[in-house]
Amino acid sequence: MSISMVRSQSNPPSTMPDENVISVSQALRTRRSVRAFSNQYLDDTLVSEILQTASAAPSWGNVQPYRVAMASGELCDEVRTALVTKYRQATAVKNGSLMKKLTALLKGGVLPDGDYKTLLKYPRELNDRYFATGKGLYDVLGISRDDRKGRESQMARNFCFFDAPTVLFIFCEGSLGPYGPLDAGIFVQSLLLAAQEQGVDTCVQGSVATWASPLRKHFDVLRSSCSSKPVHYC
Repeated sequence: MSISMVRSQSNPPSTMPDENVISVSQALRTRRSVRAFSNQYLDDTLVSEILQTASAAPSWGNVQPYRVAMASGELCDEVRTALVTKYRQATAVKNGSLMKKLTALLKGGVLPDGDYKTLLKYPRELNDRYFATGKGLYDVLGISRDDRKGRESQMARNFCFFDAPTVLFIFCEGSLGPYGPLDAGIFVQSLLLAAQEQGVDTCVQGSVATWASPLRKHFDVLRSSCSSKPVHYC
């Protein structure tokens, strides 16, 4: 999972006394997933403050089974380029001939290598909401259902983090069954609300976890110091 971040234009940080800072309820109601970021970099001090606030999130036995890696500047661009390349290669193979598919399988490096499946079959009730959200997004963008190139191009935007200048990557301990991802989810929600309080817009992206290799190349999170099982990129 990744969280793209940028300073909000519509929700600037409060400069009033503490009693006028937005409430949790306000943060929940006003936060939205942003899919078009400016190139305004976030100050490291601000990101650290947001992370420090989010670190107060509860977790099972206070074990805090997650790690956070941050990318900005050249590093962010390098990861962005690698993920977009993976997506475009996989899309070309999917749309190609059987021979092209077999060649790609033999060559390697194209198939998903993430720790979790990101293409899931949703139960009907959940799928209805998922479909309605996707349709609403593509309607706003003016991309029709039969516009394959347009849809693929928009999907590629996920893997470049919608041009966000700062991205946080979330990893969780792999030996705790469902509790690792559960605690990580609580932490992510806390992080989103802390960012909203500071006037920082965000977008949580699970799709980028399709490929973990570009992240493992740059961040030393392959193994936990307390377990032989991998720390999963979620």
